Amino acid sequence: MVIVLDSGPLGLLSNPTPKGSGSDAWEWVRAHVAAGADLVLPEIADYEVRRELIRSGRTAGVARLDELCAGLNYTPLSTPVMRDAASLWAEARNGGYPTAHQAALDGDVLLAAQARSVAAADPDRLVVVATTNVAHLERFVEAKLWADI
Repeated sequence: MVIVLDSGPLGLLSNPTPKGSGSDAWEWVRAHVAAGADLVLPEIADYEVRRELIRSGRTAGVARLDELCAGLNYTPLSTPVMRDAASLWAEARNGGYPTAHQAALDGDVLLAAQARSVAAADPDRLVVVATTNVAHLERFVEAKLWADI
């Protein structure tokens, strides 16, 4: 299994002193890694978590996020991913189910496009997005609440 992390669980993991849900998220990661799952940290999720950590002056959280980026399979954005995201965005708009305001960058379609790229690179493995917001993602990719995976 390949697990693509959305910003919700990634935010929990970036907490330098995990308690409660953050501690649960670390237990979840350890269990999946021990079971042989590959965890993917997409650049769009890094961006979404990092910008808030920087804005709020949480330097220890930024350092923890940097460690996660170095330790997990970091997947950068690319031109093919951006083009797929543009297609997904248009599909959602034309279908009447937008995932963000029209002027927004729409991280959900960027995340979905990154997950699709990961799945295309390894078609024999199940790729699932671990998230706290299944509704916006499941239209495009396999997505589940992180704790339910």
